[in-house]
Amino acid sequence: MATLEIRDLHVSVDTENGPKEILRGVDLTIAGGQTHAIMGPNGSGKSTLAYSIAGHPKYNVTSGTVTLDGEDVLDMAVDERARAGLFLAMQYPVEVPGVSVSNFLRTAKTAIDGEAPKLRTWVKDVNKALADLDMDADFGTRNVNEGFSGGEKKRHEIVQLELLDPKIAILDETDSGLDIDALKIVSTGVNRFAEKGDKGVLLITHYTRILRYIKPDFVHVFVDGKVAEEGGPELADELEANGYERFLKTGAKA
Repeated sequence: MATLEIRDLHVSVDTENGPKEILRGVDLTIAGGQTHAIMGPNGSGKSTLAYSIAGHPKYNVTSGTVTLDGEDVLDMAVDERARAGLFLAMQYPVEVPGVSVSNFLRTAKTAIDGEAPKLRTWVKDVNKALADLDMDADFGTRNVNEGFSGGEKKRHEIVQLELLDPKIAILDETDSGLDIDALKIVSTGVNRFAEKGDKGVLLITHYTRILRYIKPDFVHVFVDGKVAEEGGPELADELEANGYERFLKTGAKA
Protein backbone atom coordinates (compact mmCIF):
# COMPACT_ATOMS: atom_id res chain seq x y z
CA MET A 1 0.00 0.00 0.00
CA ALA A 2 1.37 3.38 -1.05
CA THR A 3 2.73 5.87 1.48
CA LEU A 4 3.78 9.48 0.84
CA GLU A 5 5.94 10.85 3.66
CA ILE A 6 6.85 14.52 4.01
CA ARG A 7 9.37 15.37 6.71
CA ASP A 8 10.48 18.85 7.84
CA LEU A 9 9.94 20.28 4.37
CA HIS A 10 11.18 23.84 3.83
CA VAL A 11 10.53 25.56 0.50
CA SER A 12 11.36 29.04 -0.76
CA VAL A 13 10.75 31.09 -3.89
CA ASP A 14 13.04 33.66 -5.48
CA THR A 15 11.88 37.27 -5.31
CA GLU A 16 13.39 40.63 -6.23
CA ASN A 17 14.47 40.94 -2.59
CA GLY A 18 16.01 37.49 -2.43
CA PRO A 19 14.63 34.08 -1.39
CA LYS A 20 11.35 34.06 0.52
CA GLU A 21 10.54 31.03 2.64
CA ILE A 22 6.99 29.71 2.09
CA LEU A 23 7.01 26.30 3.75
CA ARG A 24 8.55 26.27 7.19
CA GLY A 25 8.85 22.64 8.22
CA VAL A 26 5.93 20.55 7.01
CA ASP A 27 5.41 17.04 8.39
CA LEU A 28 2.70 14.92 6.80
CA THR A 29 2.08 11.26 5.97
CA ILE A 30 -0.57 10.12 3.49
CA ALA A 31 -1.09 6.37 3.31
CA GLY A 32 -3.12 4.34 0.87
CA GLY A 33 -6.73 4.11 1.95
CA GLN A 34 -6.63 7.57 3.57
CA THR A 35 -8.11 10.90 2.55
CA HIS A 36 -6.44 13.99 4.03
CA ALA A 37 -7.83 17.51 3.75
CA ILE A 38 -5.61 20.58 4.09
CA MET A 39 -7.40 23.82 4.92
CA GLY A 40 -6.02 27.25 5.63
CA PRO A 41 -6.24 30.94 4.81
CA ASN A 42 -4.94 32.49 1.60
CA GLY A 43 -1.15 32.61 1.41
CA SER A 44 -0.60 29.89 4.00
CA GLY A 45 1.38 27.68 1.60
CA LYS A 46 -1.17 25.02 0.66
CA SER A 47 -0.63 25.22 -3.10
CA THR A 48 3.12 25.60 -2.60
CA LEU A 49 3.09 22.20 -0.88
CA ALA A 50 1.23 20.63 -3.81
CA TYR A 51 3.50 22.06 -6.50
CA SER A 52 6.66 21.32 -4.52
CA ILE A 53 5.69 17.65 -4.30
CA ALA A 54 4.95 17.63 -8.04
CA GLY A 55 8.30 19.26 -8.88
CA HIS A 56 7.41 22.75 -10.12
CA PRO A 57 10.72 24.54 -10.85
CA LYS A 58 9.52 27.80 -9.26
CA TYR A 59 9.76 26.26 -5.78
CA ASN A 60 13.14 25.59 -4.20
CA VAL A 61 13.29 22.85 -1.59
CA THR A 62 15.90 24.06 0.89
CA SER A 63 15.66 21.19 3.38
CA GLY A 64 13.54 18.21 4.32
CA THR A 65 12.48 15.05 2.51
CA VAL A 66 9.58 13.73 0.45
CA THR A 67 9.42 9.98 -0.17
CA LEU A 68 6.94 7.71 -1.91
CA ASP A 69 7.17 4.12 -0.74
CA GLY A 70 10.66 4.91 0.54
CA GLU A 71 11.88 6.36 -2.76
CA ASP A 72 13.27 9.93 -2.81
CA VAL A 73 10.70 12.00 -4.69
CA LEU A 74 12.82 15.16 -4.64
CA ASP A 75 15.53 13.40 -6.61
CA MET A 76 13.08 12.59 -9.43
CA ALA A 77 12.26 14.65 -12.52
CA VAL A 78 8.64 15.74 -12.88
CA ASP A 79 7.78 12.91 -15.30
CA GLU A 80 9.47 10.38 -13.04
CA ARG A 81 7.26 11.51 -10.14
CA ALA A 82 4.19 10.87 -12.28
CA ARG A 83 5.45 7.42 -13.29
CA ALA A 84 6.18 6.66 -9.64
CA GLY A 85 2.50 7.21 -8.84
CA LEU A 86 1.95 10.89 -8.01
CA PHE A 87 -0.86 12.88 -9.57
CA LEU A 88 -1.62 16.60 -9.30
CA ALA A 89 -4.98 18.09 -10.21
CA MET A 90 -4.21 21.76 -10.72
CA GLN A 91 -6.13 24.69 -9.32
CA TYR A 92 -5.90 26.41 -12.71
CA PRO A 93 -5.68 23.76 -15.46
CA VAL A 94 -3.88 25.10 -18.51
CA GLU A 95 -4.99 25.03 -22.13
CA VAL A 96 -2.92 22.95 -24.57
CA PRO A 97 -3.77 24.16 -28.10
CA GLY A 98 -3.29 21.63 -30.88
CA VAL A 99 -3.42 18.57 -28.61
CA SER A 100 -6.69 16.67 -28.43
CA VAL A 101 -7.96 15.28 -25.15
CA SER A 102 -7.86 11.71 -26.48
CA ASN A 103 -4.25 12.03 -27.69
CA PHE A 104 -3.19 13.72 -24.48
CA LEU A 105 -4.73 10.99 -22.31
CA ARG A 106 -3.31 8.12 -24.37
CA THR A 107 0.16 9.69 -24.46
CA ALA A 108 0.10 10.21 -20.69
CA LYS A 109 -1.11 6.65 -20.06
CA THR A 110 1.59 5.26 -22.36
CA ALA A 111 4.31 7.27 -20.59
CA ILE A 112 3.18 6.09 -17.15
CA ASP A 113 2.64 2.41 -18.00
CA GLY A 114 5.62 2.11 -20.35
CA GLU A 115 3.43 0.73 -23.14
CA ALA A 116 0.48 1.98 -25.15
CA PRO A 117 -2.94 0.78 -24.03
CA LYS A 118 -4.82 -1.44 -26.47
CA LEU A 119 -6.85 0.89 -28.63
CA ARG A 120 -10.13 -1.02 -28.49
CA THR A 121 -10.31 -1.19 -24.70
CA TRP A 122 -8.80 2.28 -24.32
CA VAL A 123 -11.56 3.98 -26.28
CA LYS A 124 -14.14 2.25 -24.08
CA ASP A 125 -12.25 3.29 -20.93
CA VAL A 126 -12.01 6.92 -22.05
CA ASN A 127 -15.68 7.13 -23.02
CA LYS A 128 -16.73 5.59 -19.70
CA ALA A 129 -14.52 8.00 -17.73
CA LEU A 130 -15.96 10.96 -19.65
CA ALA A 131 -19.52 9.72 -19.11
CA ASP A 132 -18.89 9.19 -15.39
CA LEU A 133 -17.88 12.86 -15.16
CA ASP A 134 -20.93 13.93 -17.21
CA MET A 135 -18.81 14.85 -20.23
CA ASP A 136 -19.88 14.00 -23.78
CA ALA A 137 -17.65 11.66 -25.80
CA ASP A 138 -17.06 14.57 -28.22
CA PHE A 139 -14.79 16.13 -25.59
CA GLY A 140 -12.18 13.58 -26.66
CA THR A 141 -11.78 15.37 -29.99
CA ARG A 142 -11.40 18.85 -28.49
CA ASN A 143 -8.07 20.45 -27.60
CA VAL A 144 -7.07 20.06 -23.98
CA ASN A 145 -9.01 22.60 -21.87
CA GLU A 146 -9.34 24.97 -24.84
CA GLY A 147 -12.72 26.66 -24.60
CA PHE A 148 -13.65 24.53 -21.60
CA SER A 149 -15.68 26.12 -18.83
CA GLY A 150 -14.18 26.15 -15.34
CA GLY A 151 -16.31 23.17 -14.37
CA GLU A 152 -15.34 21.24 -17.49
CA LYS A 153 -11.65 21.80 -16.79
CA LYS A 154 -12.03 20.45 -13.26
CA ARG A 155 -14.05 17.45 -14.42
CA HIS A 156 -11.40 16.74 -17.05
CA GLU A 157 -8.80 16.65 -14.25
CA ILE A 158 -10.80 13.88 -12.57
CA VAL A 159 -11.10 12.03 -15.89
CA GLN A 160 -7.29 12.01 -15.91
CA LEU A 161 -7.26 10.73 -12.33
CA GLU A 162 -9.63 7.93 -13.28
CA LEU A 163 -7.59 6.79 -16.30
CA LEU A 164 -4.04 7.29 -15.05
CA ASP A 165 -4.83 5.56 -11.72
CA PRO A 166 -1.96 6.93 -9.57
CA LYS A 167 -1.00 5.84 -6.06
CA ILE A 168 -1.42 9.28 -4.47
CA ALA A 169 -3.71 12.04 -5.78
CA ILE A 170 -3.02 15.66 -4.80
CA LEU A 171 -6.05 17.81 -5.56
CA ASP A 172 -5.34 21.53 -5.39
CA GLU A 173 -8.62 23.38 -4.83
CA THR A 174 -10.47 21.13 -7.23
CA ASP A 175 -13.71 22.59 -5.87
CA SER A 176 -12.96 26.21 -6.80
CA GLY A 177 -15.26 27.63 -9.44
CA LEU A 178 -17.68 24.68 -9.39
CA ASP A 179 -21.43 25.03 -9.12
CA ILE A 180 -23.26 22.56 -6.89
CA ASP A 181 -23.99 20.05 -9.68
CA ALA A 182 -20.37 20.00 -10.90
CA LEU A 183 -19.15 19.76 -7.29
CA LYS A 184 -21.23 16.62 -6.74
CA ILE A 185 -19.98 15.06 -9.99
CA VAL A 186 -16.33 15.80 -9.20
CA SER A 187 -16.71 14.58 -5.61
CA THR A 188 -18.23 11.32 -6.82
CA GLY A 189 -15.23 10.82 -9.09
CA VAL A 190 -12.78 11.44 -6.27
CA ASN A 191 -14.69 9.07 -4.00
CA ARG A 192 -14.68 6.41 -6.71
CA PHE A 193 -10.88 6.68 -6.84
CA ALA A 194 -10.48 6.65 -3.04
CA GLU A 195 -12.78 3.65 -2.63
CA LYS A 196 -10.29 1.45 -4.45
CA GLY A 197 -8.81 1.10 -0.98
CA ASP A 198 -5.10 1.36 -1.72
CA LYS A 199 -5.09 4.98 -2.94
CA GLY A 200 -4.16 8.08 -0.96
CA VAL A 201 -5.84 11.46 -1.44
CA LEU A 202 -4.52 14.87 -0.37
CA LEU A 203 -7.33 17.38 -0.84
CA ILE A 204 -6.47 21.10 -0.59
CA THR A 205 -9.44 23.40 -0.10
CA HIS A 206 -10.55 26.71 1.39
CA TYR A 207 -14.09 25.63 2.06
CA THR A 208 -15.90 22.84 3.86
CA ARG A 209 -18.58 22.42 1.19
CA ILE A 210 -16.61 19.76 -0.72
CA LEU A 211 -16.10 17.91 2.56
CA ARG A 212 -19.84 17.32 2.68
CA TYR A 213 -19.34 14.97 -0.27
CA ILE A 214 -15.75 13.77 0.28
CA LYS A 215 -15.33 12.65 3.89
CA PRO A 216 -11.72 13.10 5.05
CA ASP A 217 -10.08 10.80 7.55
CA PHE A 218 -7.80 13.63 8.67
CA VAL A 219 -8.00 17.42 8.52
CA HIS A 220 -4.87 19.58 8.76
CA VAL A 221 -4.97 23.33 9.38
CA PHE A 222 -2.23 25.09 7.44
CA VAL A 223 -1.01 28.46 8.74
CA ASP A 224 2.18 30.35 7.89
CA GLY A 225 3.74 27.51 5.93
CA LYS A 226 3.24 24.66 8.37
CA VAL A 227 0.61 22.45 9.98
CA ALA A 228 -0.86 24.33 12.94
CA GLU A 229 -3.28 21.61 14.05
CA GLU A 230 -4.52 18.19 13.01
CA GLY A 231 -7.73 16.34 13.71
CA GLY A 232 -10.62 14.43 12.23
CA PRO A 233 -13.62 15.67 10.24
CA GLU A 234 -14.84 17.57 13.30
CA LEU A 235 -11.97 20.01 12.84
CA ALA A 236 -13.45 21.09 9.50
CA ASP A 237 -16.76 21.72 11.27
CA GLU A 238 -14.98 23.99 13.75
CA LEU A 239 -13.37 25.94 10.90
CA GLU A 240 -16.75 26.35 9.25
CA ALA A 241 -18.19 27.74 12.48
CA ASN A 242 -15.29 29.88 13.71
CA GLY A 243 -12.87 30.47 10.85
CA TYR A 244 -9.09 30.59 11.27
CA GLU A 245 -8.89 33.33 13.88
CA ARG A 246 -7.55 31.28 16.77
CA PHE A 247 -4.91 29.68 14.56
CA LEU A 248 -3.80 33.03 13.20
CA LYS A 249 -3.46 34.40 16.74
CA THR A 250 -1.40 31.36 17.71
CA GLY A 251 0.77 31.81 14.64
CA ALA A 252 1.32 35.48 15.44
CA LYS A 253 2.73 34.56 18.84
CA ALA A 254 5.01 31.86 17.48
